[in-house]
Amino acid sequence: MASCSKILTKTDTEKRLSVPTKFLKSLPPFKGGHAVFFQAKEERGKVWTFQCSTRKKGPYQKPVLSKGWLAFARKKKLKVGDKIEFYKARDQETEKPFYGVRVEREIKILGAVIGCMNP
Repeated sequence: MASCSKILTKTDTEKRLSVPTKFLKSLPPFKGGHAVFFQAKEERGKVWTFQCSTRKKGPYQKPVLSKGWLAFARKKKLKVGDKIEFYKARDQETEKPFYGVRVEREIKILGAVIGCMNP
């Protein structure tokens, strides 16, 4: 199961999600373009559509999720410091591969982390 996780920054929560270049290997083929759409299912079953795009020029691709990302971030009320994870898995019944997405938020009491939750 390939995955990519990241602790969110202000830019990630307000504009677009920057993802590591290695994440590109797990996405559908770009087929000569600089953007690809993919769907990811959250743990509660809702399916979200995201667009991953890269720079058109230059040696560094700098992949970002743009379309679909802000709607997801707002719906989940994502904050700086939350952790996002995208992963690839197989459906247990159909054996078809799918992308999943999960969010973890630290739970703090008096400044001490006591656990995590999925918003």
